[in-house]
Amino acid sequence: MRMLNGDIQPDYADVASALIRQIPRRSLGGAAACVYHRGEKVVDIWGGTRDAEGNPWCEDTTAISFSTTKGVVSTLMHVLIEQGLADYDDPIARYWPEFGAHGKETITIRQALCHTAGLYRLDEMISRPEEMLDWEHMKQRVADARPAHEPGAQHAYHALTYGWLMGGIIEAVAGRALQRVLQEELVDPLDLDGMFIGMPHNEMFRRATLAESKLPHWEPRDGWQRKTYEFIEAVLGRFGVELAESRSMSIDMSDFDWNSEAAVQAMIPAVNGQFTARSLARMYAMIAGGGQIDGVRLLSEARVSEITSLRSDRRDRALQLPMQWRMGYHRAFSLGKQAPEAFGHYGYGGSGAFCDPSRDLAVAMTVNSGSGTPMGDTRMPRIARASIKAIDRLK
Repeated sequence: MRMLNGDIQPDYADVASALIRQIPRRSLGGAAACVYHRGEKVVDIWGGTRDAEGNPWCEDTTAISFSTTKGVVSTLMHVLIEQGLADYDDPIARYWPEFGAHGKETITIRQALCHTAGLYRLDEMISRPEEMLDWEHMKQRVADARPAHEPGAQHAYHALTYGWLMGGIIEAVAGRALQRVLQEELVDPLDLDGMFIGMPHNEMFRRATLAESKLPHWEPRDGWQRKTYEFIEAVLGRFGVELAESRSMSIDMSDFDWNSEAAVQAMIPAVNGQFTARSLARMYAMIAGGGQIDGVRLLSEARVSEITSLRSDRRDRALQLPMQWRMGYHRAFSLGKQAPEAFGHYGYGGSGAFCDPSRDLAVAMTVNSGSGTPMGDTRMPRIARASIKAIDRLK
């Protein structure tokens, strides 16, 4: 029988119901969800198993959250800009001179945040996924890359390269290692209990391991994944787009072990963040609260308004979907309930986190089982729907 632990206010019972349906009945896997409303934590629940031995998911369990990590890195960049260390329209090369090679001298921090820098072609930077484990090597590969198109001309999701790009900018602007900047500018001020990019050895005991440590390449499996793949391919075909074009932008990750200590402890800031749902929700609650929570202000209200303004409603070149990009965040996908002002970042493995400033709402979920499809997953949108419905009933 699936059971949840933690605390939840009665008005949010549907969130617990939605989460418990995400936890496998007959196989290993667990999840956690956290919701903040008006700066108050109203849901903080978890359940299931965290590893292959069947150990229970605990209050302090972290999970790799894949692209949910991008929202954390983006927020960290905004905090540094709020501090006056840089400006969005500054050329990246002003702080990171090596980055200016091959026609990139005018690419701005804003363009990097908005996925318009044209540096998404990982296949042109490395040939083996193991290269991703070397932080300095990957920063050098990004600095030496050539844009795939004129910077600023179009939005194209930087699925993996975003982390080395933004991480390199953050280190250059702050003059400190990325992990130290994260700790000093987000984790400590917000009193976050679990937020790591490159997990320290002494924290490894907390992590949940993925039920499937090696993610499939773009080729789908049998059953519902193949049906989803075929449906997406048919839809994109109407626009003259083939999934083969998107597949060519990456490299085969099917043999890369995301559970390995090397992968967990490496800095891959687009995809390997280890988080508790509680930490993600609290970070987004700060943004939803106009840049502050519990008397701690990291962003001005004007900054929050700027970073959350819609930058594009066109189809993303890489994802072939209208992502409604903000500066480092995409629209928050929800099933049924509309939330046009909600934004955040969801991850391939099923995790996600977002906020809706119009509702002063922040929601996060972490998981360690299931992988969805290359185009998304319905688990986080179901948690989003339950949370939004609960808030709207209170009005």
